[in-house]
Amino acid sequence: MSLPNKKVINGWAMYDWANSVYNLVITTTFFPIYFIGVTEKKFGGDIVSFFGYSIKNSVLFDYALAFAYLLIALSLPILSSIADTRGNKKNFLRFFCYVGAISCGALCYFTEDNLEYGTIFFILATIGYCGGLVFYNSYLPEIAPVEYRDRVSARGYSFGYIGSVILQLIGFAIVLIKPFGIDEPMAVQVTFFLVGLWWLGFAQITFKRLPKSQPAVEQHSKNVFTEGFIELKKVYAQVRVMPVLKRYLRAFFFYSMGVQTVMMVATIFASKELKMESSNLIACVVLIQLVAILGAWGMARLSERHGNFKILILTVLLWIGVCICAYFVQTEMQFYFLAVLVGLVMGGIQSLSRSTYAKLIPETKDTTSFFSYYDVTEKFAIVIGLFSFGWIDHISGNMRNSVLVLIGFFTIGLIWLFSALDKQRRLAKHEATHN
Repeated sequence: MSLPNKKVINGWAMYDWANSVYNLVITTTFFPIYFIGVTEKKFGGDIVSFFGYSIKNSVLFDYALAFAYLLIALSLPILSSIADTRGNKKNFLRFFCYVGAISCGALCYFTEDNLEYGTIFFILATIGYCGGLVFYNSYLPEIAPVEYRDRVSARGYSFGYIGSVILQLIGFAIVLIKPFGIDEPMAVQVTFFLVGLWWLGFAQITFKRLPKSQPAVEQHSKNVFTEGFIELKKVYAQVRVMPVLKRYLRAFFFYSMGVQTVMMVATIFASKELKMESSNLIACVVLIQLVAILGAWGMARLSERHGNFKILILTVLLWIGVCICAYFVQTEMQFYFLAVLVGLVMGGIQSLSRSTYAKLIPETKDTTSFFSYYDVTEKFAIVIGLFSFGWIDHISGNMRNSVLVLIGFFTIGLIWLFSALDKQRRLAKHEATHN
């Protein structure tokens, strides 16, 4: 089954290649390690001063991410409805790309003496990354027919994993070699600058190849803020009367709390709980990304054969297993085995979640509004997941206790997936009977 319009699809997937370096280098590896290192060096331990407030450095990291996602969750309904009604989603994608890329580049000036500066630009980089995703994701139904969406979605994630690993290895080489006599902190800062340059540069391929979207409506009787919430309310009204989609979104909301939190805190967990060296952590994350490529493509093939919901159920069960193992893991070797499993389920669940939603939404020109609803669901899930993880770490002083909450999130998501699958089967049986 060859893909239609390969030039456009590959151009779309190149944005994953461009922006995934943020997700790997900034969220997952270099920045968390650097953040923990410079704050402990400055304050002589875990407790740091942020605008005069004393807080544990790992908790500050979690809260900063949660705050960024909260801002995006609150603003996306307005932004996406503007893009849908005025046909300028590419401009919004470009805007968030530039905010994210420039902020990543600005992190090259983050040192132990300006914690507030580094945290603020980390938040802005996160806003740029996740703010652009709703516009990027909303192109999927426009460029790929239903039967191709699993593969096209998987292609995007695979491009992202490959691109991010390449830059990760470049950054790793700079840190090891330390060219031109620079020290290790400066080598990491150079890597932050390269992330911004990579993101900005390769995104131009996407901007050149993606088609210009047509506005969904011609007349705009309301102001943009009123119109935004009207669009969100309209999508919500449609979701309410679509029983399978409604149940799926509830499942997605809960298991996303677990998936996204694990991906964002795994490096800090290994650094603080297992005392892993930075070089070993970076190698481990590269391993995860490489395995995730196989996971994304493998889950796409399995879903074509067995159906999306069955494979999602299997994947969430594996995530529960990951969390149980994470609670008990004690050695680096155990963490490496766990990393392989994380890689397989990470690529699969992200790609399959996006394509499942693209299959379940109705035929509509308001694709950005529908994907805004999807992204708002995910962003609020991330806020709750990160805040819960950080808060339990804060009150108990033990990050392992936070892992137990994630198991609960995954379990609730699993129950709703079974419910969605059951409803889909009953509706199909009812339709077959009446035909």
